[in-house]
Amino acid sequence: MGAIILILATAQLAAAAPPDWRRPVATYSIVARDSVSGQLGVAVQSHWFSVGPIVPWARPGVGAVATQSLVDPAYGPLGLELMAMDKTAREALTALLAGDAGAAVRQVAMVDAEGNVAVHTGERAIAAAGHHAGAQYSVQANLMDRGSVWPAMARAYESAEGDLAERLLAALEAAEAEGGDLRGRQSAAILVVSAEDTGRPWVDRVFDLRVDDHPEPVAELRRLVRLARAYHKLNEGDELVAAGDLEAAMDAYRAATGLVSDEATGGEAPFWVGVTLAGEGREEEAVPYLQRAQAQNPRWVDLLRRLPASGLMPADEGLLDRLAAAMVVE
Repeated sequence: MGAIILILATAQLAAAAPPDWRRPVATYSIVARDSVSGQLGVAVQSHWFSVGPIVPWARPGVGAVATQSLVDPAYGPLGLELMAMDKTAREALTALLAGDAGAAVRQVAMVDAEGNVAVHTGERAIAAAGHHAGAQYSVQANLMDRGSVWPAMARAYESAEGDLAERLLAALEAAEAEGGDLRGRQSAAILVVSAEDTGRPWVDRVFDLRVDDHPEPVAELRRLVRLARAYHKLNEGDELVAAGDLEAAMDAYRAATGLVSDEATGGEAPFWVGVTLAGEGREEEAVPYLQRAQAQNPRWVDLLRRLPASGLMPADEGLLDRLAAAMVVE
C-alpha cells in the first residue's frame, strides 16, 4: 500500500509541474517542531509578492513543509499527505524529488510529527543558497546576499526563548540582520499548528498570518503575531466567562490589553472587557475600559446600546444610560 501511495504522489507532482514550469520564489525560511509543545510551524520571508500561500504548509499532528527557490507548491500538500500516511519526512521528500524533473532548482524542507527532518537544496538553486538541519528544525535560503544567512538563522533559533512562534520570528530576524535576500524584502508569513488534530481547525491553527506586501515584512509579521496573541487572550477570557470563572477571565483580558495598545485594536479589546464587567454588575470597574474604547472610536457607544437585544448586556436602560454618559468624555 505504501509503495502505491508513493507512486501516486510522484505522478501527481510530475503532472502538477512540467519541467519548464518556473515560479522564482527565492527566499529564506524555517520549518520546525517544538519539542515541548509538539507544535509544528513554518516561517518565511521573500522578495516576492504574497509568499504566504506558496511556501508554508503545515498540518496538525502530521508535519510542516517549506517549498521554495524555483518553487513547486505541490510539495506542500503532497508532502503532508505522505507524512499523514506514516512516511517520515525523509521518505516523503525522497519520493517527491524522485518524481520531479526540476529537482535541481528546488529547495524544500520538511519536518514530521516525530521531529524527523529532511531538506534538499538543488544544485541549480540561485546562489547564495544552502541549508542547515538541526534538532527538529531546518533553515534554508537561496538568492541570499551572503552564505552566512542560514547559519545565523540556526543560531538564532537555537538560542531564542519562548514558544515556537517566537523562535521562528527570531530566525527570520537573524536572516534580515545578516543581509537577507539579495533583492530586498516584500512579503512574509508564519504558520503554526497544534501537536494534535482536534478536528477544530480554528483552534489547531495557532498562528496563520501573512504580510503580502510591506517595506519591512518581518517587522510587520512580528507586530501581527503580537496582536494575534492579544486576541488569543481575549478569546480565552470569553471562554472563561462562559465557564463562570470571571476572575480568571479578567486575568486573561488584562493580559490582552497589556500586550497591545488600545489603538492597535481600535478600542476592541478594552470595549469587550468593559462590557463583560458591566454585565457582571461591576459597573464602576467597567467604565475606564469603555472610556478607553470610546477614545479610539466614537461609535462604540452606539454599539453598546445594541447589545441587550443579543443578550450581551442586561436590558437595563438605566445602566446603559449611565455607561453611555460616562463613555463620552468631553
